[in-house]
Amino acid sequence: MQIADKVFIVTGAASGLGEGTARHLSSLGGRVLLADLKAEAGQALAQEIGGAFVRCDVSSEADGLAVVQRACELGTLAGLVNCAGIAPAAKTVGKDGAHELALFAQTLQVNLLGSFNMIRLAAAAMSRNAPEPSGERGVLISTASVAAYDGQIGQAAYAASKGGIVGMTLPIARDLARSGIRNMTIAPGIFGTPMLFGMPQELQDALAASVPFPSRLGRPLDYARLVQHIIENEMLNGEVIRLDGAIRLPPR
Repeated sequence: MQIADKVFIVTGAASGLGEGTARHLSSLGGRVLLADLKAEAGQALAQEIGGAFVRCDVSSEADGLAVVQRACELGTLAGLVNCAGIAPAAKTVGKDGAHELALFAQTLQVNLLGSFNMIRLAAAAMSRNAPEPSGERGVLISTASVAAYDGQIGQAAYAASKGGIVGMTLPIARDLARSGIRNMTIAPGIFGTPMLFGMPQELQDALAASVPFPSRLGRPLDYARLVQHIIENEMLNGEVIRLDGAIRLPPR
């Protein structure tokens, strides 16, 4: 699928991986609809790159429908990139007692249910597209994490939410194959995003050094370039691609 002149929804687009993806797709000629709860930052970025912005809680059906409707007004909705997410840290039993159930539920609500909500709504709109010469009507890309495979201490909720995204990748691809819609997932490792930059510098440096090659934090552009490749390569479907520099963190 070609990117130029097609419409792409990017959730979590006001910062981090979403911002990098929005910028990159726009630079390639795509029309980007930015969806995020951070209205001020999202509107500023949309204006900068010539895109559009809709404030969106990805776990809300009404918000998701508003995003998809606005995207379709811009042209042919060809892609969705799910980057919205949260990453709380809490042990199953910590110094203050048991893990808060509400925090666990919120993490699943945003990361897993939110991703599926946007997938189902975008796919319904894409299914009405005229097919490309290849028969393709759209592509869906979600963001999991290496924590889905190598979850660390304090990541029970986060790893469960990202493991759910990994688990639904193939069945969604099978569901949508007859409509010519592909579904893929990227599982990033340690990336330089606002969530990570909130950690002490010493820890950031140690995490970067733990990556065999290249020994650095991942950059939003690294993620965005993989998004580009997935969009353009019609043979990629129903798989999870790890983007982590072959990182394997030892237990802590």
